[in-house]
Amino acid sequence: MPHLRFVSAIVASVTIVSMAPVTTVAQNTSTTVPPVIDVHAHAMDDAPWATPMCPNTSKFTASDPGTKEGPIGWVQEECTPKLYPAAKGQYIKEVLAEMERLNVTSVIFGDPASVQKWKDAAPARVIAGTSFGRGMQPGALVPVDELRGLFTKGGFKVMGEIGLQYQGLSPSDMSVDQYFALAEELDIPVAIHMGTGGSGRANVARSTFRGSMGNPLLLEELLARHPKLRVQVMHAGYPMIDNMLTLLQANSHVYVDLAGLIWSYPLKEVNRYIERLVDGGFGDRVMFGTDQLVWPKLMAYSISIIQNADYLTPEQKRDILYNNAARFLRIDTKSAK
Repeated sequence: MPHLRFVSAIVASVTIVSMAPVTTVAQNTSTTVPPVIDVHAHAMDDAPWATPMCPNTSKFTASDPGTKEGPIGWVQEECTPKLYPAAKGQYIKEVLAEMERLNVTSVIFGDPASVQKWKDAAPARVIAGTSFGRGMQPGALVPVDELRGLFTKGGFKVMGEIGLQYQGLSPSDMSVDQYFALAEELDIPVAIHMGTGGSGRANVARSTFRGSMGNPLLLEELLARHPKLRVQVMHAGYPMIDNMLTLLQANSHVYVDLAGLIWSYPLKEVNRYIERLVDGGFGDRVMFGTDQLVWPKLMAYSISIIQNADYLTPEQKRDILYNNAARFLRIDTKSAK
């Protein structure tokens, strides 16, 4: 999924659509429903510029540098289902209601103050995550000691979202190694954006983005320097499946999340990618995620992708929706069914 920097341009400019409907989960859910962990969501608030969105768009469109180019590339076409933004002033309330209804616990990423707002609203449903960047400007970094305090005293549990790719940097770049050293020292998992960004027009929306810096194998030097580091490869390194499988085979502390990917690419392609990860022998390291933003029903829709995947066994679905993340995050599962 594109970084939050792209979101306003995306939803303000186009309705994203798909011709492939997916059945959503039941509406009368309660805590008797098996738990779900969403390892990748964002501490957004209202988005007054937001428009309706249709997931799993069928294709991306080319653009001409000789014309005025829009920042998004999703094709425009009609779809079912269509997801709608929250009512004004209701986004957090509506998302938290969905989390309660669907029995979801989410890792919420963002600046400390924004994440704390979500944590205060639903302490039992929110796992706090924050990173070392201040916005998206290269070199605008949180002091190491300040970050240490957030994790040792402030209740933060995951270091992320780490978006070095948007700055054209490798995750193994030594300029930020001190932060990964801190995560290893404190035994804090890190969540790193890898793979694609934007909607087929990162060249228009953010010129510093580099697809090559999303190559999962760029993590190898980082992992060699910090052998006890637990890494969550966001977006499962899509579309670099062969390199992703190579990294997983060589590094048993690496997991992937399906966030963004699960709803922002054609459904057939999404399922093919997930199936490759599972068939490759790594079904115990695939974690559910949404990249939750703007549209409250996005969470239910994303869960339905896994629930309706006929190539997954019931056990594999539960692993992806809960068990793998519980293991990665070291969550007590004694009371979970």
